Amino acid sequence: MTTQGPMTQPPATENLLDLAPDAAMARLQAWLTERGEPSYRSVQIFARLWERPVRAFSEITELPMALRDALTRSFHLSRLELATRQTSVDGTEKFLFRMDDGQLIETVAIPDGDRITLCISSQAGCALQCAFCATGAMGFQRNLRPSEIAGQVRELHLMSPPIVPTNIVFMGMGEPMMNWKAVDTTLSLLNDARAMGIGARHITISTVGVLPGIVALSARREQFRLAISIHAPSDELRATLMPVNTKYPLADVIAATAAFDRRVTFEYVMLGGVNDQPSHATQLAQLARECRAFVNLIPLHPGGTMGFIPSPTSTIAAFARALRVRGVETAIRRSRGLDIAAACGQLRTERLGRRLPIAANEDREIHVA
Repeated sequence: MTTQGPMTQPPATENLLDLAPDAAMARLQAWLTERGEPSYRSVQIFARLWERPVRAFSEITELPMALRDALTRSFHLSRLELATRQTSVDGTEKFLFRMDDGQLIETVAIPDGDRITLCISSQAGCALQCAFCATGAMGFQRNLRPSEIAGQVRELHLMSPPIVPTNIVFMGMGEPMMNWKAVDTTLSLLNDARAMGIGARHITISTVGVLPGIVALSARREQFRLAISIHAPSDELRATLMPVNTKYPLADVIAATAAFDRRVTFEYVMLGGVNDQPSHATQLAQLARECRAFVNLIPLHPGGTMGFIPSPTSTIAAFARALRVRGVETAIRRSRGLDIAAACGQLRTERLGRRLPIAANEDREIHVA
């Protein structure tokens, strides 16, 4: 196990990567005006933050040297240090990034034909303690800033050769809706044509069912996708697997999801002998029909089982058939990265070990919409 290095403080200068596109443009225009520079320079500079990212202001060679030097003195571009990179035989790549305070987060790139889906983290660790999740077992450390969430995408753009995702899923470490302020800004950075320019329908936010976050996402005009980590079709079973069900009961989650007027997916990890019986399929089908939801059945990754056993392949196939005959569109997710530490949180846990979990209501950094 590798121990965490010494804590370092971020630079005192302002980080433009933490600002939404409109706010960053306004800040740059004000700064340029103070210096007597033409306002069109703000467009040139902002383009090099996200659309065609640079490692440092000194690399923006279309700007005069004096202006590049002034930018370096006034602002900084934060970076994520690549601590580990693993590549699976199936092409899946996992990245462990170290942030400026030594915390580690994970990002996974999953190629599929001409698509590359990037699974990104929104928190360092997670406070929700879902029974089958390696991330929850490590405990919550802190929320990520927009520069650290969208920065995962930015860092892959900066690699040689660059990795340019076509799809983004907030299914890495953490609960996105409990870091909504930063996730809200990140969504703009990922989607805005002046920044990453990824279509809203290619960006999915996954939540265990944090109701204020679902409402806040519904209020955005863009067609972002919503995924609900449901994992059990009844309150009784779900409460044993996901403590958050006490605060956000299944009926309330289903009601909020049914009101969401865009594409919804139910994520359902198949736990052998726990949630994979025919009666569970019948209950899940009813919930899915209420929400017009697509169901994604997920074989439990053997690297992060947390004491559970994966459902047999035959059981998963029968479960899928039971959903389909009840009119529910269903897919079985193909397991990827089986030869690397690809279960969410597994690679970070290998490097830092597990920490005592922190309950969601015990940490001031956790906030919802």
